[in-house]
Amino acid sequence: MGGFRAVEDRPTPPEVYNWRLYTEAAVIATGSLLFGYDSAFLGTTIDRASFERDFGITTATASSISSNITSAFQAVTEKVGRKWALQINVGVFLIGALLMTVATNQLSMIYAGRVLSGLGCGAITATVPSYIAELSIPSIRGILTGLFEVTYQIGSLVGFWINYGITQNISSEVDASWRIPMAVQLIPGGLLFLGGFWLHESPLWLMRKDRQKDACRVLQDLRRLPVDHPYMQQELNMIQSRLDEEAAIADAYGSRGWWAYMRGAIHEFSRPGMRNRIVLVVCAFTLNNMSGAAAINYYSPTLFKSLGISNVNLYTGIYGTVKAVASIIYYVFLIDVVGRRNPVLVSSLVCSLCLWYVGAYVKVGHPATVIDAGDSLSPSTAAGGKAATAMIMIYAIFWSFGLNGIPWIVSAEIFPGALRNLSGTFAALVQWVMQFTITKALPYIFASCGYGTWFFFATWMFLATIWTYFWLPETKGLTIDQIDVIFGYAHDRPVQAEEKESTSEHEEAA
Repeated sequence: MGGFRAVEDRPTPPEVYNWRLYTEAAVIATGSLLFGYDSAFLGTTIDRASFERDFGITTATASSISSNITSAFQAVTEKVGRKWALQINVGVFLIGALLMTVATNQLSMIYAGRVLSGLGCGAITATVPSYIAELSIPSIRGILTGLFEVTYQIGSLVGFWINYGITQNISSEVDASWRIPMAVQLIPGGLLFLGGFWLHESPLWLMRKDRQKDACRVLQDLRRLPVDHPYMQQELNMIQSRLDEEAAIADAYGSRGWWAYMRGAIHEFSRPGMRNRIVLVVCAFTLNNMSGAAAINYYSPTLFKSLGISNVNLYTGIYGTVKAVASIIYYVFLIDVVGRRNPVLVSSLVCSLCLWYVGAYVKVGHPATVIDAGDSLSPSTAAGGKAATAMIMIYAIFWSFGLNGIPWIVSAEIFPGALRNLSGTFAALVQWVMQFTITKALPYIFASCGYGTWFFFATWMFLATIWTYFWLPETKGLTIDQIDVIFGYAHDRPVQAEEKESTSEHEEAA
């Protein structure tokens, strides 16, 4: 038995596979849907004539304003608490979405809305995977956490097709053509906010705060088992073991406070065998953002126009559909079958080849220039455009099982449990900093490089292929001890307080 009722390496009561656990995971994963929708709808929305008219956007200012709006969403992220912190951040997101929806002629309201939605959504997406993981049972933790990527793709799909429907039915000269996509953000945000009141707090977080009774009560509700059941006792022991590991790290610095834990964790991260894991995370998320996927999402109208496509919204929707379906198939059915390294290796190489072809087509055929001049494409140029469009779709398929989500999975697998609070935060920080950088820079890159933009991303994907071949290990199914061997990490037991006292006594005696 697999999927949502996977067999563990210990007796697993059927009660733990229940609707309450699945529903709460789905509600929390809605936070990722907000991010997916945002990445899909914004590029087309701010490209509409009514938006440019209402906010005084001209050809001279378009690149600057476009990059500021899209990158403000990525500007801030941080690790926050669980249930109530999630609620607060959803509230901040909703305020930001509302400001963007009701804005009139002031770009300052759009910017303010983007900053607030970025603050809220950045914290939400940093919290969603760990929150789900801490509520889940071990045997289905991977697939429930994978809902993060699935709901992201669903949100992206909704965003693409809402834009297409608006383009087909509402004139771009009417302000409703940009207000409606802005307002749609309020729907999943509102559902998440209401559903958040119904969620349980993380039992790990509760036990970290010395609220054992509350943690037991939460586990009883989520597992549908009495607290004295052997399965429940084993789970409580596993949580306590993780807390003991965190305490051991802090004890090396004389106390069990948060500051001592931070100092101990930083010491661990600075050691050989941990430093190379930090570098791997930085490389993985850098290559993720330099793949060109975010560029296509945010600036799809500009990029598809450069291929000579007139109905950009239709093709953007098709691109989103292909990417979403491929991602869902991989993360639901294949992630624990084909592994991590080989999919990234194949994906990066194929994506690079696709982008090299697209760039060469734009360079040789100049389709956008021909269409802008009111001329028709020659038969050979039109045929080349179809092939280039096919390459974009092939790119979408292969990218979906490569650098799309693997960096998140690998960064979660390679660190010990006691360090994952900080390693998860660090991974999210690298992701948002890199995405901020590329979304801020892309309009300028495209304006100055033209067809070279496609070569730019193709080169990065080729570098990703080389990096994967030489430096990305396979982590599927490995224990943390096996991963330590791969990275050359030598264990040493933190010096406990009792040992320090004993050492001091011996020194004094000597």
